[in-house]
Amino acid sequence: AMSHSILLIQPDLRYLDGRIWADYDSIEACLDGVCRVFEEHLKTSNPQAPTITYDIAQLFDFIESLGDLSCLVLNRPSGTYVPHNKDWIKERLYVLLRKQSDGM
Repeated sequence: AMSHSILLIQPDLRYLDGRIWADYDSIEACLDGVCRVFEEHLKTSNPQAPTITYDIAQLFDFIESLGDLSCLVLNRPSGTYVPHNKDWIKERLYVLLRKQSDGM
């Protein structure tokens, strides 16, 4: 089932204006969004690198380095958004990326 999700990222807790958010039609798209943010970060850090490659450990380190990262998932029956923390996001990413690598 598609669950509307909102991704909230605050790179550094000291700077509130650095907050970014994005919304997605599904949890999977939201998790994909986390990977995209990390990929952008890698491109910015390594502008001369021809391709961007990383492993799940680097992705998890990046998630841990963020001041705050949460995913709000719409609970349709109640019409409210349920917040999920970094650990939940990492758990879901692990499963998603495993599925993707098995499918290749």
